[in-house]
Amino acid sequence: MHYLYGTKRGKPPKLVATFDSEQQLLAYVRWATLKKDEHGAYKFEQGSPLVGCEQCEHSTAPKTDDDPTAVEHNPTPSML
Repeated sequence: MHYLYGTKRGKPPKLVATFDSEQQLLAYVRWATLKKDEHGAYKFEQGSPLVGCEQCEHSTAPKTDDDPTAVEHNPTPSML
């Protein structure tokens, strides 16, 4: 399992989605990323689990106590 975390300014990372493979996760992040501003903050596609986040990171092990069953698993652009 691969875990995708989003971070908002001044807040700790939060689990936003899980994926079966790193390839799926990275492809999704590439699709969801609209732009990076001059301060290094990202803007993500409306309707994606990353919307409202400024950064994202991923891991193969849980980094928080967030429940992985409470977030989308393998989200795709067609789910919007």
